[in-house]
Amino acid sequence: MTDKHVSSPEPGAGAPRVLYSERQWVPWYWWAAGLGLVLLLSAQFALNRNQWWFIIPFIVVGALVAWFLVWLSRTVVRVELDPDGTRWLAVEGANLPNYVVSRSMVVPASARQNALGRQLDPAAYLVSHSWVQEHVLLVLDDPQDPTPYWMVSSRNPEALLEAFVPGQTDPGGQV
Repeated sequence: MTDKHVSSPEPGAGAPRVLYSERQWVPWYWWAAGLGLVLLLSAQFALNRNQWWFIIPFIVVGALVAWFLVWLSRTVVRVELDPDGTRWLAVEGANLPNYVVSRSMVVPASARQNALGRQLDPAAYLVSHSWVQEHVLLVLDDPQDPTPYWMVSSRNPEALLEAFVPGQTDPGGQV
């Protein structure tokens, strides 16, 4: 359950090439807490009953908890390079071409609360998870799009920005 930074070989002339890919899995201790919850609920069902009252709830509740944790971990951040040279950021079904990004920067964990609090523009596109502390901020310059910026959580924001908008990262990096 780790991040993957992929530079795939040239698969074909018309297919996009993946420059960066990251799946945002929930942390391991959420899985441990889920197991504790499953054990607790199964033991409650089995109180003063035979072993099947423990086994069946363990399987059913365990499957539900595992499904929920995998569902929470569904976010994949991907940067693809088209054959025409356009780089695309794909997150949660939304796509952003690199030529509409005027500025980009890393939002460190220390600035996360401010960036997601009062400074957050309600029209911004936001993909954030509590278990991923750092973000990338992509300021847009597209007159046809009312979205002022994208803010996307990333475990390795420097690598994401280098793959999506190489050489454009703001060296200050503070929000």
